[in-house]
Amino acid sequence: MSSAAAAAATSFAAKVAATPAPAPAPSRRCLPLRWNPSARRGVAAMAVSTPRSAAAAAAFLERRESERALHFVKYQGLGNDFIMVDNRDSAVPKVTPEEAAKLCDRNFGVGADGVIFVMPGVNGADYTMRIFNSDGSEPEMCGNGVRCFARFIAELENLQGTHSFKIHTGAGLIIPEIQNDGKVKVDMGQPILSGPDIPTKLPSTKNEAVVQADLAVDGSTWQVTCVSMGNPHCVTFGTKELKVLHVDDLKLSDIGPKFEHHEMFPARTNTEFVEVLSRSHLKMRVWERGAGATLACGTGACAVVVAAVLEGRAERKCVVDLPGGPLEIQWREDDNHIYMTGPAEAVFYGSAVH
Repeated sequence: MSSAAAAAATSFAAKVAATPAPAPAPSRRCLPLRWNPSARRGVAAMAVSTPRSAAAAAAFLERRESERALHFVKYQGLGNDFIMVDNRDSAVPKVTPEEAAKLCDRNFGVGADGVIFVMPGVNGADYTMRIFNSDGSEPEMCGNGVRCFARFIAELENLQGTHSFKIHTGAGLIIPEIQNDGKVKVDMGQPILSGPDIPTKLPSTKNEAVVQADLAVDGSTWQVTCVSMGNPHCVTFGTKELKVLHVDDLKLSDIGPKFEHHEMFPARTNTEFVEVLSRSHLKMRVWERGAGATLACGTGACAVVVAAVLEGRAERKCVVDLPGGPLEIQWREDDNHIYMTGPAEAVFYGSAVH
């Protein structure tokens, strides 16, 4: 909650406490009703109650605020949106996976692709990042999420200008750097190409890597390349029958789950469908494990460039267009690390009952 909002809430509570409760009119009273489930007659039995005092009501509001309200900031990176929670005082997330799923619901909650917690660092890292997906599952890492994470840290710590952080994640150490233009450049580390480590049950086709392997899905044979960026990705540029894939024509909600839950991926998988615009310009749509169709996936964009290079379709530095906007991805030869650059922005501040 912002300082202005907090001040307004405090002022409201003070006014409530200071204002005497009005005396009810003798002839008509508007009272809350309570249903009595033990009533045996057809007419509802009712009991009435009134607040003992305005001060008691104010105290209740304050207690509800402290015990049940989750303060958060909503961030988005190319439309991939997250509920960011300051969890620096504890190594235990402030909400459970089930509560996170409810918060992510776009009709009955705040609405988001995931809930991200800024937690104390371990093993020499400055901070620890944990995330619960919109279905309550916990992925190893999230590329768009880590950019939002970096910007959120800068806000929490009141940092200006360029800064970098060491972030402990389930995928290992990730180092984002806030740049002068406000974008965040992230050292995503080295891609994992060994099939069992991704993991996938598909046999290797190129050294230890799974490159352009055949995968039967929904009556078609797709050619896929598997990459892990600390989380599993299945990248496809099309089927054997359809050499050029037009990603806008895909019914992602139909085909995406069939890839995610395919028996060849024991930990499920994220899936990227890719259209090659040029050797330095790719277009993708993504079905994320645990979140479904999203507007962007940072680790997915990294995996796409790795797959395009391995298949000889693109150079090592590309712009990747996602539904939410472009990311700049570079797979460097000198250190084998992948670098992702893109935006992250605060959307609004709020509190949610959980």
